[in-house]
Amino acid sequence: MSELDEAWAFALAEAESRARLGGRGDIAKYLALRKSNDLLRKIGIEWLISTFETLAGEANRRGGSIQIAREIDHRFQVGNSTMVGSLLTLTVRVRKLLIEAGWPRAPRDGFIRGGGLACANIKHLGIKLANDELLLVQSPQGIPRWVVRDIRGRHLEVHESNLRRHISILLSE
Repeated sequence: MSELDEAWAFALAEAESRARLGGRGDIAKYLALRKSNDLLRKIGIEWLISTFETLAGEANRRGGSIQIAREIDHRFQVGNSTMVGSLLTLTVRVRKLLIEAGWPRAPRDGFIRGGGLACANIKHLGIKLANDELLLVQSPQGIPRWVVRDIRGRHLEVHESNLRRHISILLSE
């Protein structure tokens, strides 16, 4: 967790406490929900990024030669909104696979359409048809899960097998 994230968590906790003490239960509930959603976002994004890192490591042990680079505080566009989060770059020779995941942090960044908690892009440079746009949603059980929209507009849950397909595309000649 970065210093900014720690400061933000501390400020939220302090504001929630002040709201409760001031009899503002509505604000306290909102801040508690915000804190809960931020935790779900972090868990979902960390799963996505670390799963790709693990799959790339497995491929490298089989001779894949994937170079791995990770960047935090990465900003990217989804529609008219700006997401802030992580960027993972996987490189094999001239091929690149970019995985960017985040959510709007400030009101000026906009919002996520479709009721999502976070967004992610999986981009194969030069192979646009292989790209995926993901949305992090909360299941009825309260668990974060990534979904991808198929060509018919349905949301399909993303599993490790979906991510393996992207690694296979990166490694294909």
